[in-house]
Amino acid sequence: MKQESWQLQVFEKSLKKKEKLHLLQKNLCIEPSMVILDLGCAQGILSYFLRQEGGFWIHADQDLENLKTSQALLEKNCLRVEEEFLPFKSDSFDLVVSLDYLEHLENDKSCLDEIHRILKKEGRLILATPRTGKFLALNKLRSVLGLSMEFYGHKREGYSLEELEKKLMEAHLQLQKHQTFSRFFSELLELLLNFFYVKFLSRRIQTKSKLRDGHIRPSTSQEFSTQKRSFKIYSFLYPIIWLISRLDKILFFQRGYGLVIWAQKIS
Repeated sequence: MKQESWQLQVFEKSLKKKEKLHLLQKNLCIEPSMVILDLGCAQGILSYFLRQEGGFWIHADQDLENLKTSQALLEKNCLRVEEEFLPFKSDSFDLVVSLDYLEHLENDKSCLDEIHRILKKEGRLILATPRTGKFLALNKLRSVLGLSMEFYGHKREGYSLEELEKKLMEAHLQLQKHQTFSRFFSELLELLLNFFYVKFLSRRIQTKSKLRDGHIRPSTSQEFSTQKRSFKIYSFLYPIIWLISRLDKILFFQRGYGLVIWAQKIS
């Protein structure tokens, strides 16, 4: 049953994914007739919830391992794509949703150009990436802890809003609005969990696959099963971790470490 899938168990104990999903659902407006590309579906966790909002969804990723994992949850319409070419006709989609994907690509410009090509006239793009900037201290702490970009599968740390807006305009995609999420305490907790997994838990896993989104959490059902005892301990501690993350409420004036933008095709 879907309710028992390992992906959904992970989601129920994820601070960042739940916050991101809530933000996206608040801002989604999908008509039943809409055709939507989920570009960079990874293990299919957010895809599973977003497609319940309606429309016809196609889920795509460049990693075959990701697709096998997501297909177990999503069951259909899962497709492997290349980094610089999307195998769809021009003007095919009403909406492209691409979450935590662009920062993993060598050639992000080609990806944005392809998104522009496959979007219908005035089609929309929802894009989520890590946010960068001079005063984001936890990005520096990540390096101090030895969590280099390769652990996350990143080709770049992320984007500032200004940098991303410029790239969008070059691809003839106009920024309409933006919002950040994952303030200091949520991001710190996520970082510490990633550190613990990379330094202590993932070393037990023998894997030959190198996922485009790195290896900072379980990425297959087999790996999740191997870490089941650790996950039970984490689940027991999760209410405390969640309470600590609520300290972000006092940082209402601060922007988050995650960035979501909404854009539209303009030509």
